[in-house]
Amino acid sequence: MASKDKEVKETPLMKQYNEIKRKYPDACLLFRVGDFYETFGEDAVRASKILGITLTKRGAGSATETALAGFPHHSINTYLPKLVKAGLRVAICDQLEDPKMTKNIVKRGVTELVTPGVSMNDEVLQSKTNNFLASVFFANKSIGISFLDVSTGEFLAAQGNAEYIDKLLQNFNPSEVLIQKKQ
Repeated sequence: MASKDKEVKETPLMKQYNEIKRKYPDACLLFRVGDFYETFGEDAVRASKILGITLTKRGAGSATETALAGFPHHSINTYLPKLVKAGLRVAICDQLEDPKMTKNIVKRGVTELVTPGVSMNDEVLQSKTNNFLASVFFANKSIGISFLDVSTGEFLAAQGNAEYIDKLLQNFNPSEVLIQKKQ
């Protein structure tokens, strides 16, 4: 006698979360649910370790069980800098409408993407040093590099061999480096 596999039902909230997460796969998604920012799955595991918060489960014991970790929304300025300083890209997903004004699931969307190189948060930035985002472009025998500090507007660009670019990276010590190769 063969048993039928039950189709795993995704809740509307998790369906919405998964759709948004697919758009930001390399970011830790802080998903606003009521008065909390919640993280799910691998994001929850990472966030709980970095932030020292409890790792629990959503749908415990069911086929849709997933890791969960969250914190009160009013604590964002405490927790966001810790995630960014740990080197994570963080997508902040907020509720885009008043939950009291809808009978369906609340519309949500990413309102800010914070990375180590583009943070404007005073808790992440250090007032005595630049917070450079570097972009390196590899083309044939030459390498191009640019540095941008979004907090001051400072922008620098150069090109040269690998040794020169390495020296610039060491001197400017960027918070984040983006790499692109000529195709």
